[in-house]
Amino acid sequence: MIVRAWTAEASGGNVEAYIRHVHDVVLPELAQIPGHAGTYLLRRDLGTRVEVMVLTLWESMEAVERFAGKSFDRAVIAPAAQAMLDKFDSTVRHYEIVQSTVS
Repeated sequence: MIVRAWTAEASGGNVEAYIRHVHDVVLPELAQIPGHAGTYLLRRDLGTRVEVMVLTLWESMEAVERFAGKSFDRAVIAPAAQAMLDKFDSTVRHYEIVQSTVS
């Protein structure tokens, strides 16, 4: 299992819009991709700003490539999402899950 990790920052009002975008648009799209195994959307308040971290779970790197293409280390961010964010990573990090207690 592979975790694809990406972070961004937004102001308080924009982060709520981004969370709705993830729920309404991103999650349904990801659910259609073979090999997608789930998503975590995390938030951390930083005073006037909010950091979000998106962790997507994939059965394999081949499944990641079905989503991201051959340049799988590049972030996939729709223009509508970019407009809600003040700052975001242009690349992602991939981790292999070697142990988990989550069922």
